[in-house]
Amino acid sequence: MGGDGKVFSLAEVSEHNNSKDCWLVISGKVYDVTKFLEDHPGGDEVLLSATGKDATDDFEDVGHSSSARAMMDELYVGEIDSATIPTKTKYTPPQQPHYNQDKTSEFVIKLLQFLVPLIILGVAIGIRFYTKAENKSA
Repeated sequence: MGGDGKVFSLAEVSEHNNSKDCWLVISGKVYDVTKFLEDHPGGDEVLLSATGKDATDDFEDVGHSSSARAMMDELYVGEIDSATIPTKTKYTPPQQPHYNQDKTSEFVIKLLQFLVPLIILGVAIGIRFYTKAENKSA
């Protein structure tokens, strides 16, 4: 390994965040990837965007080859002080109001409140026309 096993804080590693000096934290180890920026198949932006944080998930999600993992030994500069890495907080969705599964009865009531007066009005108009028609014929 290239480094001497020095322990760095995340703040120290975060200072190395540009194309002339780029360090990454992967699996609790610190790597100086500056000389690899131009050769990285995904481009230097991928590496630069992973600075200042624990890039383990970013690294693992891509599925690097065994030769890429072996190359990391040459880039090793030390360990990260895990106490300086913020803990991941689990996402908890906001509280939702309790879902009433029996909302069909509310819907039916509202529908009937709208339809019953219309039906009564329709029947009243029908009776009116029917009685007028009978009065004219009589």
